[in-house]
Amino acid sequence: MGRKVTLATCSLNQWALDFDGNVLRILKSIEIAKSKGAKYRLGPELEICGYGCADHFYESDTLLHCFQVLKDLLESPVTQNIICDVGMPIMHHSVRYNCRVLFLNKKILLIRPKMLLANHGNNREFRWYSPWSQPRHVEEYFLPRMIQDVTGQVTVPFGDAVLSTKDTCIGSEICAELWNPRSPHVDMGLDGVEIFTNSSASYHELRKADQRVNLVKSATTKSGGIYLFANQKGCDGDRLYYDGCSMIAINGDIVAHGAQFSLDDVEVVTATLDLEDVRSYRGERCHPHMYEHKPYQRIKVDFSLSDCKDIYLPTHQPVDWGFHCPEEEISLGPACWLWDYLRRSGQAGFLLPLSGGVDSASSACIVYSMCELLCKAVHDGNAQVLEDVQRVVSDGSYRPEDPRELCGRLFTTCYMASENSSTGTRDRARALATQIGSNHLNINIDMAVKGMLGIFSIVMGKWPKFRANGGCRRENLALQNVQARVRMVLAYLFAQLSLWAQGKPGGLLVLGSANVDESLTGYFTKYDCSSADINPIGGIGKMDLKRFLQYCIEHFQLTALTRCVNIHHADGHQCAIIPPTHSLVTLDLLSLTGLPCWVQVCLAGYRSALLGTDQPCWVQISPAGYLLAASVEQFFLTLLWLL
Repeated sequence: MGRKVTLATCSLNQWALDFDGNVLRILKSIEIAKSKGAKYRLGPELEICGYGCADHFYESDTLLHCFQVLKDLLESPVTQNIICDVGMPIMHHSVRYNCRVLFLNKKILLIRPKMLLANHGNNREFRWYSPWSQPRHVEEYFLPRMIQDVTGQVTVPFGDAVLSTKDTCIGSEICAELWNPRSPHVDMGLDGVEIFTNSSASYHELRKADQRVNLVKSATTKSGGIYLFANQKGCDGDRLYYDGCSMIAINGDIVAHGAQFSLDDVEVVTATLDLEDVRSYRGERCHPHMYEHKPYQRIKVDFSLSDCKDIYLPTHQPVDWGFHCPEEEISLGPACWLWDYLRRSGQAGFLLPLSGGVDSASSACIVYSMCELLCKAVHDGNAQVLEDVQRVVSDGSYRPEDPRELCGRLFTTCYMASENSSTGTRDRARALATQIGSNHLNINIDMAVKGMLGIFSIVMGKWPKFRANGGCRRENLALQNVQARVRMVLAYLFAQLSLWAQGKPGGLLVLGSANVDESLTGYFTKYDCSSADINPIGGIGKMDLKRFLQYCIEHFQLTALTRCVNIHHADGHQCAIIPPTHSLVTLDLLSLTGLPCWVQVCLAGYRSALLGTDQPCWVQISPAGYLLAASVEQFFLTLLWLL
């Protein structure tokens, strides 16, 4: 009997409820895995129906269609002679579970339900699923008739068990179970499981990739073993982007991994590894007294992952993981998400109100980065990307080669001037639009603003004034809000009809430009031009965006951004609740209390979050007690002012 095994994991761009497309991508990944000699193929979490089905998980049709896809997979010749591990929801004893279905040669080996659900951040799994709360317990699951007809099985094992092949033992984890303090792989490893698998739907966050890698490495550092990690990729029809990073590790070392950001719908990662390396590693670390008294039930499988002839196969060696810097992540992640959203939306491009400030410039640069990725993918021979681009631009002969030229076809920017706008902001917007190649429009909104104010003055008998013209704070704020909201209405009008006016088909998706710091503090106008179809920078802080623009200056040679980097906000565009020059809640403080620290704000309050920051910049400005009190007071007064 051989001792070397070839294993495959993958990242798939699955789409919620796209059963026809999802099954094709699953079959393609299995086909690629087999072509590389793999005997085990692992896929992402809930890959059959897609992870982002939301309340469609409640529908019995969703469960039915998943079994119909499973039937197609079982019957396909592509799935023969390889253990396939796929994800789908299953109802057992009237309870809905997030499950893995492991099958081989038209026989279901095991249905393994998820034991620890993700209910933090953007995850809400408890809304749709129940956790399997019986460790090492297995029950019988009665298969639907359509599956019985294919497999010849009436019941199959359902629960927390492991597979025992002729040459090794395989145990499953699902996504959040890896992140839990009591991960199943710990007990499985002590019970002799040598290969761990984890199917995930882990979404992208800045600086998160290294956490995943460290968790996978630590899972096999403690007691040895081989770890396969699969992840969803793409936007899945929701506001989240899943960033791949499928990987294979052995004894604490990563030996193979996929891309974090890619436009490929199917990416398969394989590795050939020696089981004896695991056994030797464990020999000096694991002892009988560490084991649980109750062992895992082993599902015996008459199949081998290795072969006698495999002894001469070279094994994969450890590799270094080159992590992207945060600026690269901003450039690549949202760009991939935008393209995924656009090609599935049926629209013909994007429209962005470009004010000349940091936020809108960042959104524009992300679209330009998307065009760079598309041109590179087409140059590298990605037929799916080429087909999608041709469909979006309604030109079957078009082949994108220049990002600026492609940007002109997909991207419309507009500068919406008012009587308060300066030539500086207009020139910055025009210069950036020229450099990225967008179709740029100059629009004056004064006529629309005066029309709305005229309606108000007829009814109320007064004409409000800006503070600079003698108006009070309420008048000033109301006038700024009118300008901002008129911009939103005009943005949608031009998005719907600008292509119509040019004799072109389709409409445009409106892009927003509200960063996370302003959203957290209420420093924005409701229903202004930041209220859009999608917002590519909604989870990114202002300081990160400024660093991103500096990256774009150097990486894309967009020198027009030099004038945008030092701008706090575009004139007449933001609702200036507190003048920035007098604000104690500075950009530095906002960046400290951004997404990572916002969790602490929610759990402990703003004061405790400030006290717990690693870089208390407020201490350097004035006496700590005074500034802390003033900052907390202003933070909540800012929020109260919006109510």
